[in-house]
Amino acid sequence: MAQQEPTQTIAKRLIASLEAWRFGSVLGVFLMVVAVLGWRLVDLHVVDQEFLRQQGDVRTIRVETIDAHRGMITDRYGESLAVSAPVNTVWANPGEMDADDPRLTAVARLLGLNEARLRERLRQYRQREFIYVKRKIQPSLAQDVLDVGVPGIYTRREYRRYYPAGEVTSHVVGFTNIDEMGQEGMELSFNDWLSGEVGKKRVLKDNRGRVIKDLSLIRDASPGKEIALSIDLRLQYLAYRELKAVVQAHNARGGTLVMLDVATGEVLAMVNQASYNPNDRQNMDPSGLRNKAITDLFEPGSTMKPITVAAALESGQYTTSSTIDTSPGYRRFGRYTIRDTSNHNVLDLKGIIVKSSNVGISRIATELGGDTIRDLYYRLGLGQATGIGFPGEAVGVLPSPPRWRPVEEATLSYGYGLSVNALQLAQAYMVLANGGIRYPLSLLKQDVPPPGERVLSEGVTAKVRDMLRAAVENGTGKRAQPGFYSAGGKTGTVHLVGVGGYEKSQYKAVFAGMAPVENPRLVTVVAVDAPQGGEYYGGEVAAPVFARVMGDALRLLNVKPELEFGENGGKTPGRASGERG
Repeated sequence: MAQQEPTQTIAKRLIASLEAWRFGSVLGVFLMVVAVLGWRLVDLHVVDQEFLRQQGDVRTIRVETIDAHRGMITDRYGESLAVSAPVNTVWANPGEMDADDPRLTAVARLLGLNEARLRERLRQYRQREFIYVKRKIQPSLAQDVLDVGVPGIYTRREYRRYYPAGEVTSHVVGFTNIDEMGQEGMELSFNDWLSGEVGKKRVLKDNRGRVIKDLSLIRDASPGKEIALSIDLRLQYLAYRELKAVVQAHNARGGTLVMLDVATGEVLAMVNQASYNPNDRQNMDPSGLRNKAITDLFEPGSTMKPITVAAALESGQYTTSSTIDTSPGYRRFGRYTIRDTSNHNVLDLKGIIVKSSNVGISRIATELGGDTIRDLYYRLGLGQATGIGFPGEAVGVLPSPPRWRPVEEATLSYGYGLSVNALQLAQAYMVLANGGIRYPLSLLKQDVPPPGERVLSEGVTAKVRDMLRAAVENGTGKRAQPGFYSAGGKTGTVHLVGVGGYEKSQYKAVFAGMAPVENPRLVTVVAVDAPQGGEYYGGEVAAPVFARVMGDALRLLNVKPELEFGENGGKTPGRASGERG
């Protein structure tokens, strides 16, 4: 018993010593940590203040983008066709907001939003620091939203594309999306040119994300470059008005009109029906977005007959006095039959154009051969891209079989078996109008006339223009006479192609022509799809549109009249010839 007491005493002493050592160690570590923290506080606040300053800047200094406005699109005289106007975008930081805030009712009402959907989005994205609430609204409306005083609601400056001419120029100009990226037309073709380069700046923000101060400019925003189109807005309005009127009057499926400057190849007007208003995206019909003058193909029909006659004259096998026997008014090629409206008997080349004789022109084609006709078609620009640089351009079909069947030669001569767009057809007639020069077509204003390529002689084109003048004065194009100006042109009436082939009761009415015919200034092609109500021929539907548009256009361009009213009320040659104003 006496021996156990010292052992217990020693154990107690060891335990007490261990507890004291452990307490001292913990206290020492604690005091060391306190000392280190104390020293760090002194170091940060007294010795080295730059660290805290940098950390504060990281949390309050931000780099923001500076939006650059898109370049303007104008007509050839500087009239605005597409401009970017400053607007405001309302955005929110859901992390700073209460989705049940009653003031959100007023915000939703001002912005025309569904209140329940707005609150749902704020709850769904509560972990985010940025969501759009309403993009590109009037600055005054954005200020009204800010005045409601909802925490976490902010605005920023952006730009919105606006089209002053609306649906009149929509198919040419096109439109952009909400981020100002081109989607159609020239907006798409020249998107890189028109787009500006965004800038960057450093800003100081408070703890609610509001900009307190602009600190420095990193890179200034560069605005997009402008482009001037070849379009003359006056002629564009005129063409749009007349085309829309004829489509409505004949309850047609649609229509196209293209007008070219004969001396430069510039497109002065290009309109389609139906159209759309690029300023109203909610009611935009996707089926009406195509620029049909460039993207849609059709068989040109009898408008090709003057070009076949030009090939005949160029070959040397025919002269203007050459005659063709068209009796008995039809030709048979196996199971195919080519017909005229009646038996025209013997016709010279002018008579074939005036009477629009399928039999006569097909006999010429048989003599010339398909390759001769196709070669001239190709030289005039058919079967190949116009090079205008418009998105979605359709090249068309120009057949080149290894061996021509007689019926293929015949139908090619009067515009069947090939396909063109309206712009290609206008280009072909431009060559006939300007003396045989093929200029590159352009939707951009040309300050210097471009170099052209001679594809026909002046003598041949002058003879063909005389025939086209006779077709307007005495032939199928009588209703194409544009007031006090002489004109030359050719009608065309072709069957539309449907799912099962040619539609027997649906036609495209076409007229292609030039004025004034002695010294042409303009070439215009008019095409109306599926006119209803009994009139469907090119001379009945398309020719009157040509007359109204060309007459008014020449007056707007200050071209002097060639014709004046005589004592009997008829038109007689005037003293002045067609001149440029």
